[in-house]
Amino acid sequence: QSLVSSSKWLQRYGLKRNKLSLSQILAQIGFQHRKDYVTTLGKRVASRYADGLFPQYKRAQDGNMYNLTAKKELILHFVDCLMGAIELYKQRMEWLTSANRQIFGVIEERCIVIVLDFGTAAPTEFDLCRDALSMVLVEQVIQIARFNLIWAAQDLMKWQQKPTPVSEHAVKSAVMWLWKLDHMTAVSHTSSAEALLEAMGDEAVSS
Repeated sequence: QSLVSSSKWLQRYGLKRNKLSLSQILAQIGFQHRKDYVTTLGKRVASRYADGLFPQYKRAQDGNMYNLTAKKELILHFVDCLMGAIELYKQRMEWLTSANRQIFGVIEERCIVIVLDFGTAAPTEFDLCRDALSMVLVEQVIQIARFNLIWAAQDLMKWQQKPTPVSEHAVKSAVMWLWKLDHMTAVSHTSSAEALLEAMGDEAVSS
């Protein structure tokens, strides 16, 4: 889910504009070795004037040959640009796999419902789940527009009847509600499905 937004992220950091794909780089440091149709031979023939004149690179994807004309300085410039892009990707991956994003991914939707299904978790596991959910509320849900919480218990419990606008007060209220849940509340075999159906029943909810 997180990497679906990579196109926007690339544009944000200028990696597309800087033309760092293989095709874009080859177009800037050389030119494609062309073939043309020779009537007397009845087939396409590649020119030979560049043989031995330029270093050549054969692109694996399509077999196209490129004659490389760039000077060393330009090659080194692209090396620096690519190393910078790689470092940005590393930073992006570190961010995507840190804190609560490691568990929940990145929440991009504007209106969500979080369904809580703790099953028969032990008290310590129950608290760990609430810790993780508190983190996602404070760090990610605070960034979106509307949200709600539904607990999949024998009697479904909602934090609010409908998704509510996000605010600092609303997030604090949801965290407090989360920590007041009774670990011993009974769970039925169908409670998870019922909670999901309830969450999906609101057309405003996107996730």
